[in-house]
Amino acid sequence: MSYAIVGFGKIGQALARAFARKNIDVTVASRRPPEALAPQARAIGPMVVAKSLQDALEADTIILAVPFGEHREVAKALSSWKGKTVIDAMNALVPLEELDGLPSSAFVAKAFTGAKFVKGFNHLIAATLAADPIVEGGHRVVFLSSDDEDATAPVVALAKQLGFAPVKLGKLNEGGALVHARGRVWGQLIFQDLFKKEQ
Repeated sequence: MSYAIVGFGKIGQALARAFARKNIDVTVASRRPPEALAPQARAIGPMVVAKSLQDALEADTIILAVPFGEHREVAKALSSWKGKTVIDAMNALVPLEELDGLPSSAFVAKAFTGAKFVKGFNHLIAATLAADPIVEGGHRVVFLSSDDEDATAPVVALAKQLGFAPVKLGKLNEGGALVHARGRVWGQLIFQDLFKKEQ
């Protein structure tokens, strides 16, 4: 399984640190050319490699960590997203009417035709996401939701590999709504820094 993070701001870099901590290869890309990202990528760790957006999108699993308004540009970069898993780590701070009455991830998913689509890794602030998830005898929780049960399984596996405790919230418009930013309203589970004790 190959991984890419698209977007290399605070959240993208925090996620890259999570991969580097576990020695898992990950490609990073953004609007900036790869050479502009390379020094920061190298500083995080040798497993983090900056590439062009087109090259990064060859990965099996792509984590979206761009500002919400830029997701359409990323979606246009491939003619088909079939066979790809897309993890939406964005928060939509836009007026509700811009989302057609949908949860933000359901709105985003429409742009990524054919992809397996999962909401995840969006409810923790960057500093928390970047920190070691193994704390106080347990693992930091990440919430996952998807309208496709099959899509969630590999993301659950990735979250565990990164040291997190994944908690499935069900479909995007049900449990997933608990972690969606909607307009200026945060979902109830946003910023919840929860731990799951090891059994």
